[in-house]
Amino acid sequence: MTSYLIRNAQLLGGPAQDILIDAGVVQQVGTGLTASADVEIDASGLVALPGLVDLHTHLREPGREDAETVLTGTQAAAKGGYTAVHAMANTFPVADTAGVVEQVWRLGKESGYCDVQPVGAVTVGLEGKKLAELGAMHESAAGVRVFSDDGKCVDDAVIMRRALEYVKAFDGVVAQHAQEPRLTEGAQMNEGQVSGELGLGGWPAVAEEAIIARDVLLAAHVGSRLHVCHVSTAGSVEIIRWAKAKGWDVTAEVTPHHLLLTDELVRSYDPVYKVNPPLRTAEDVHALRKALADGTIDAVATDHAPHPAEDKDCEWAAAAMGMVGLETALSVVQQAMVDTGLLNWEGVADRMSHRPARIGRLTGHGRPVSVGEPANLVLFDPAYRGTVNPDAFATRSRNTPYRGLDLPGRVHATFLRGVATVLAGELVEQDSLA
Repeated sequence: MTSYLIRNAQLLGGPAQDILIDAGVVQQVGTGLTASADVEIDASGLVALPGLVDLHTHLREPGREDAETVLTGTQAAAKGGYTAVHAMANTFPVADTAGVVEQVWRLGKESGYCDVQPVGAVTVGLEGKKLAELGAMHESAAGVRVFSDDGKCVDDAVIMRRALEYVKAFDGVVAQHAQEPRLTEGAQMNEGQVSGELGLGGWPAVAEEAIIARDVLLAAHVGSRLHVCHVSTAGSVEIIRWAKAKGWDVTAEVTPHHLLLTDELVRSYDPVYKVNPPLRTAEDVHALRKALADGTIDAVATDHAPHPAEDKDCEWAAAAMGMVGLETALSVVQQAMVDTGLLNWEGVADRMSHRPARIGRLTGHGRPVSVGEPANLVLFDPAYRGTVNPDAFATRSRNTPYRGLDLPGRVHATFLRGVATVLAGELVEQDSLA
């Protein structure tokens, strides 16, 4: 295994430190290290962070390899600084059995670019009628701990209660896509002034907030863990803040795009801005940023949702919902949270590595960059400024809302257990991790 001596990295944005990586672990951290290594990297001006962990990634395989594969998705993750991703269950077939989650897990092992932790479906076929094989998926080689029907809401309160009760047996968590379906029938964007002016069907904030309110009460009632996916409204923040103040075991995530973009962009009728949940108002964005800063929202999760061109290059009403996000997440968080003074780099490490790993119960990830720890880390250049060019993305899809925008920062290097997956901003060819 190649050893690396990283010189003068700003560990969590602090003073310059040298970091020696060998045999898959961090061997030394300090100033002026005299150790020798196979490769020496000048990291002057670069911030060293623990490898990022994404709680919410759509890798599309099996079934929609035209949009993404586990290989291309994990390559995109590595370029974004991620060493682990949670792969959502809305594949074809749905990841609702031990066999499918093991398939996704093994594909991740074969890719070699980051760890892939499958998320199991809560209900069979994501249909919301019957619990899936939660125990079997947990007992499988994939060791599933997170369950979600993401893309659809578990809207039946009895089914949701049963799922929360079931996962208690193995310290699992139900990750809810909070969307009351009857309140969002025919919805195309956020319900508000812009939807009224454009004549598009509105998606009210209460459709999200009502489900979150119900589910935090259910989680408290059964004493189980609830995770709220892609929080998007100021009202949702207040409900989650209230639940946490009660001491209930509730966590939440926000996407990079909900931290930066607003529903005003829908005036262009460009389907690249069509996403679930929809882009909200500037007031919502402000509330989400504040909640991420104060810890009410635990994590940034990309909701990386790749789609082929034909599913996005069409009229608004017919377009698929979703955006790619793995390769731009850290840059967006820098612009929305770090450059605005809301978070420092230590806070970014907490929200994008430590807490997501803890919520997903991933061992070996979300660990500090210190001696004896697995060498999962990213070197990030916050001074870099560049125009987003999706044609250079590793993901198979190009549906980014940031095309042509100038965003700060760039991932310089990513290491997965001491193996470089990205160096000088470019992917490094990998052998299988299996």
